[in-house]
Amino acid sequence: MSDWRPTASFDALGRRAALLMAVRQFFAQRGVMEVETPLLASAPVTDPHIEAIAARHPADNDTWLYLQTSPEFAMKRLVAAGSGPIYQICKAFRRGERGRRHNPEFTMLEWYRPDQSFDGLIDDVCAIVQLAAGADLAVIRRSYRDLFVEELELDPFAASLSELRNCAQHHLELSFDSEDRDTWLQLLMSAVVEPSLPADQITVVEDFPASQAALARVEDDASGHAVAKRFEVYYRGMELANGYDELRDAGELVRRIRADHSQRQQAGLSMPPIDRALLQAMQAGLPACVGVAMGFDRLAMLHCDATTIDEVIAFPLERV
Repeated sequence: MSDWRPTASFDALGRRAALLMAVRQFFAQRGVMEVETPLLASAPVTDPHIEAIAARHPADNDTWLYLQTSPEFAMKRLVAAGSGPIYQICKAFRRGERGRRHNPEFTMLEWYRPDQSFDGLIDDVCAIVQLAAGADLAVIRRSYRDLFVEELELDPFAASLSELRNCAQHHLELSFDSEDRDTWLQLLMSAVVEPSLPADQITVVEDFPASQAALARVEDDASGHAVAKRFEVYYRGMELANGYDELRDAGELVRRIRADHSQRQQAGLSMPPIDRALLQAMQAGLPACVGVAMGFDRLAMLHCDATTIDEVIAFPLERV
């Protein structure tokens, strides 16, 4: 350990504490109940792009548990059991994520509302970003397709695999190849489209390709393309939120888990177990609801006008 002292100043930690209080007041005023769920889970997410950190079961040395990558599964079980609108501010963990805006242990703000519309959820997310930024910011909503057409002159729903590959090679220096469309789409989105978004306003990107639905509902848009009812929110070049009109079909969830497992197997990744409790909850009846996850540390960065996550957390990975 190079230094025992915190990386964040006490002024920043004080501002972070004030923001936590303001967020809790925000939800209290809207009748959303704060909850706590376990940090250890019997099954992690199966998303091929997220790796959970495993820990041995404290009562059974042969069984593995997982530090949660988000509280999503447990919170949906609460909603299915009849909790009503709930939110949580908790620790989450992801293996290998370390950088200027990432720490493997981070703080997540997540909420689920069976009493709210998709548009209402976007309004609440933008209000919290404005709360953190301390300013009344302009909000613009853009479709995923329109951004690709404007920035890359490429229709993400119609482009062939070779067109996606050629576009990426035109804009970026690459040392790999892939036969997966979403690999190219996600690379173009993160490396070319996202940096082009205006830094001085909140941008809401919505209607992602159905193949990137994760746990969002899918429907056809006005052009007949299957789109995920999902949005991401950006401000000052940072992705701040990932929201869904939540999938409620347990059979479709199983199909998506199998697709994730297939991708993980092809990539040589671990094969995480399936969260049977979540499946049972969805089979019992998850009510229509919307939900969103926000990285609280990034909100604290906005609140403190910080450029690195280390400026707003006491002890990052290297100092634990």
